Amino acid sequence: MHKLHNVALSRTNPIRVLVVDDEPQMCEFVSRVLRDAGYHVTSAGDGPGAMAIVAEQGAPDLLLTDFRMPRMNGDELAARLRQSLPDLKVLYLTGYSQALFDNRALLWEGEAFLEKPCNPAELLEGVSMLLFNHTFPTPPPQAPLEISAMRSMLGSLAKNPGRDVV
Repeated sequence: MHKLHNVALSRTNPIRVLVVDDEPQMCEFVSRVLRDAGYHVTSAGDGPGAMAIVAEQGAPDLLLTDFRMPRMNGDELAARLRQSLPDLKVLYLTGYSQALFDNRALLWEGEAFLEKPCNPAELLEGVSMLLFNHTFPTPPPQAPLEISAMRSMLGSLAKNPGRDVV
């Protein structure tokens, strides 16, 4: 069993991650990878939906959000949630990291970003670094998706077609 899985389940309550992305395939991919690693995952398709989930279910341990979304970008979502949750950790998963840094010069403490597309190992490493300040030496558990299925699922999402997904 993967050590990250043990850590996620060793708490009294599983670590709660709120995944927000307006691209359903990306939201499904991220949610599946995190669930397979033992996290309790809730997802929303936009910022207002995420805020409603937090109002109803309480604070997540981690907000994993796309940066560019209609109605409310990920940075604005994080800022709004941090008004009442100042210690909320935020992982931006974006194909537009330059837009994030055009918006502001630095990330706050407790924030990080990953470029889209990413593979399961990169995703779990980013989450682990943000939540635990280190990564786990063993590889992530085998996701139920075949590599070819992940490629086709994420192929339409690639912002840089020359970059290999996995």
